[in-house]
Amino acid sequence: MDALKLIAADSLKNDLPSFEIGDTVRVHVNIREGDRERVQMFEGTVIARKGSGVAETFTVRRVSYGVGVERVFPVNSPNVKGVDIIRKGRVRRSKLYYLRDRVGKAAKVKEQIR
Repeated sequence: MDALKLIAADSLKNDLPSFEIGDTVRVHVNIREGDRERVQMFEGTVIARKGSGVAETFTVRRVSYGVGVERVFPVNSPNVKGVDIIRKGRVRRSKLYYLRDRVGKAAKVKEQIR
């Protein structure tokens, strides 16, 4: 079991910035189309973080053309090239699943004032 933990510790990615629930982020995702590769951006609000270690994931939600779109990204995936923090959010929950039921301005997260 210790050998598995050592292998898992080697594959952890440490180059992502520390972002929290409620932050608006832009995720750089590597997309493969046939034999070509390109980097695509996905910008939205972080509504959840789950797991720990190698299996840690985060969920990003945005509304595109009136339809809510959520994507789950593994933190340690080689396809996640980077994460840019657009703005910090001020929330009091660890999961923001209630935003799924809200429309318009009610679905906004307040910005954290520093």
